[in-house]
Amino acid sequence: MSFVLKPRTDDRRWTAVLSSAPAFVLASGWRVDADGTARASLRCAGTRGGTAQITARAKAPDVAGAARVAFTLHVDVLPYPTQG
Repeated sequence: MSFVLKPRTDDRRWTAVLSSAPAFVLASGWRVDADGTARASLRCAGTRGGTAQITARAKAPDVAGAARVAFTLHVDVLPYPTQG
């Protein structure tokens, strides 16, 4: 699964995407395009179930301090049945 974050309308820019549970959902392929659009891919474990929160952070480029969470995606991973 992949997701796209549109450019922000304020002075903040997307800076990173993180998973609260990389064993269940791993965020990869993070990039910010020249127009401010951000993209990431999510890879889910197929054999184990669990939950994760995917957070995207943003901050103004000229302001000191850590970026703040600007977007949160809640993901539930359900394993495929091995016997049918």
